[in-house]
Parts: sequence; C-alpha cells; structure tokens
Amino acid sequence: MTFSASQIAMLIQGKLEGNPDAGVNSFGKIEEAKNGQLAFLANPKYEEFLYTTEASVIIINESQELKQTVKGTLIRVPDAYTAFATLLTKYQEMMTQQLSGIQQPSYISKTATLGEQVFVGAFAYIGENVVVEKNAKIFPHCFIGDNVKIGSNTIIHPGVKIYHSCVLGKNVVVHAGTIIGSDGFGFAPQADGSFKKVPQIGNVMVEDNVEIGANATIDRATMGSTIIRSGAKLDNLIQVAHNVEVGHNTVIAAQAGVSGSTKIGDNVMIGGQAGIVGHINIADGVKINAQSGVSKSIKQANAAVTGSPAHDYTSTLRSQAISRKLPELEKRIQELEAMLKQLLSEKV
Repeated sequence: MTFSASQIAMLIQGKLEGNPDAGVNSFGKIEEAKNGQLAFLANPKYEEFLYTTEASVIIINESQELKQTVKGTLIRVPDAYTAFATLLTKYQEMMTQQLSGIQQPSYISKTATLGEQVFVGAFAYIGENVVVEKNAKIFPHCFIGDNVKIGSNTIIHPGVKIYHSCVLGKNVVVHAGTIIGSDGFGFAPQADGSFKKVPQIGNVMVEDNVEIGANATIDRATMGSTIIRSGAKLDNLIQVAHNVEVGHNTVIAAQAGVSGSTKIGDNVMIGGQAGIVGHINIADGVKINAQSGVSKSIKQANAAVTGSPAHDYTSTLRSQAISRKLPELEKRIQELEAMLKQLLSEKV
C-alpha cells in the first residue's frame, strides 16, 4: 500500500517541504533508505545522512536547520521520533486489524465470552468464564486460564500463559513467552528445616496501555493483587514478584527483578539487571541505574541512584573518579613522607 507525503503529513500534523505527491510504501533507516521509503532524523549524530539518503520522504524536527539540499520531501514536526513512532503504530494497527475469527484447532470454553472482531490463533486454549473484549488478538499457542478478563484492543502474542483470574486492561501488549499469574515465591520455614508452601490465592491486574516484553514473569499475589499500573512498560526477561505494585508510566529494562510487596511509584526508570529487594517503596520519578542493587526504600522523588548497594548517582560518580586517582595519590603521599623524613633528619 502506497501513501503520499501529504497524507502522512496530515496524519502526524506536520509541515510539508517538497513534493506533496511523493509516495512511500515501506520504512527505512535514514542511512539505508531507498526510493519509495519513509525515513526520519531525530538524532543529530545522523545528520550527514539527511543529505545522502535516497528516501522519498523524511520526517525531521521543526528546529532542524538545513546545511545542504535534501533530495526527498521533508515533513517537519515538533518531535520526529514521536511522529515516526505514531506512524509505526498506525501501520501495526492496520496489520493486526486484518486478523479476526477463530483458527482451528483451538479450544474455547462454552462459558467464555468473545467480543466483536476478536482473533484467536490455532492451538490457543481459552478457559471457563473468560471474557475477551472487542478487537483483542490472541495468537497461537496461548493459554488463557479460567475467569481471566482481557480488555479491548489487547494483543497477546504467541505462547503467552495467563493463569486463572488475572485481569488485563485495554490496549495492552504482551509479547511471546511471557507468563502472567504464576505462583508467588511464598514458603514458610519449618522447624525441621523444610519449607511449607503458602498458597497464592490472589491475582495479577494489568491496567490499560501497558506493554510487557517477551519471556517476562509476573507472579500472582499471595492475597489481593500484583498490579501493573496504566502506561507502564516492561522489557524482556523481567521478574515481578507477588504483591508488587508498578506505578503509572514506569519503565523497567531487561533482566531486572523486583522482590515481593515492593511498591514502585509513577514515572520511575529502572535500568537493566537492577535488583530490588522486597517490602520497600520507591518514590515517584526515581532513576535506578543498570545493575544497581536497591536494598532500602528511596523516599526522595526524582532521585537517581547507582551501585550495589545503591547510592546517590552523582556522589557515586565522584567516588569512582577519586578511586581512579588512588595510585597517583599513593605516590604523592610516599613522596611527602620521604620529604618529611628528610626535613626531620636535618633538624636533628
């Protein structure tokens, strides 16, 4: 399908510079794009390619100043990266909206309720009293347990397992291999050294507009709910333990782990491989650097921490800078000691 530059400009509310009839039918990186493709420039590091790209249409920032002539048609917007993301989202929606109906073989309980334009892929299992709202897409080899609710326009990618009684809101995306609602890690130590399992009778609640990456695990609550608030984005290979609460618009990068009953505020940013202990609170807007180990609550909003155990980010950088100078400082101390020793011997 081909779109003109004027159609694209209208969709992203941009200003056209060049041929409004220039057509594109695919996307390309600005350094590789060919004729008939759409590219974008958001990072100044790639500005040189703006003048060499063969792309027919390029989305750029309003503030971008041209140093040379550009071959393609330009569309200026306040934020090129966001505009390009909007286009990709629309394109993806067009592709997924074409999917509807129920592929066979699949199992759908007679007590399940499916809304309009729902897609169920082959080898999917949908249990008792499940509710799947309109335009939701459940891809092949998914397991949807009893009493699960899936909101409208939610996409469940292949191989996802959602255990019983969990609730997913609208416009949620869950990527392949993720497990939602497996038992929390609850075991009571016994006098003989063994561990008695504590039944996990809660659920997981995922609010609207959440995206969860591939092969993530979100444990059900012991009682109540493990909650992922609206707008949160979780990367691949993340572990969220029982009764955790992840705040609105919080982002967590790959291989991070959050222990049980920890409450994470809104707009928090957690780097890859970070580890957070249980039963603590993370204030709104906190930034946790990659591979940090957070062992106590962070009460100051918008704080930035790094290291293990995690400390203030700026102070840690200063400490690291000083530690790199330790060999030089040691040498200077030895020189000063030698000078002091000589001065004392001269006085004697």
